[in-house]
Amino acid sequence: MQREIMTNERFLSQPSEPATEADLDVAVDLADTLAAHADSCVGMAANMIGVDRRIIVFSDEATGRNMVMFNPRIVEHSGAYETEEGCLSLTGMRKTIRYERITVTYQTRRFREVTASFTGFTAQIIQHEIDHCDGVLI
Repeated sequence: MQREIMTNERFLSQPSEPATEADLDVAVDLADTLAAHADSCVGMAANMIGVDRRIIVFSDEATGRNMVMFNPRIVEHSGAYETEEGCLSLTGMRKTIRYERITVTYQTRRFREVTASFTGFTAQIIQHEIDHCDGVLI
């Protein structure tokens, strides 16, 4: 089910709680909401739909499909660069530092832990959404 976009900066600036198997429906709603905004958005975190759980969904450049991560965390990064990003939850563009290559440990929909590496724009999207999970607003 598509949900409304959260714009309350006080809520968005709070770190999210770990996701559990009870949050599988949140991931479905998050994916539905991302699909509804596909013309202007490539990734979302659960707090962007008002749920304080560590869940992200994003468009994976390599596969062309949306991917869901539960409890993602960046464990390695390299190749820092400065960029500007926008966000559905916030107005305007903001400068930030991102990394060209990242390695992320996360859980799948079956809550199996996986570690994977990402590069380029997909890596940038993941970093933005993990910032949301950490309560970091750019």
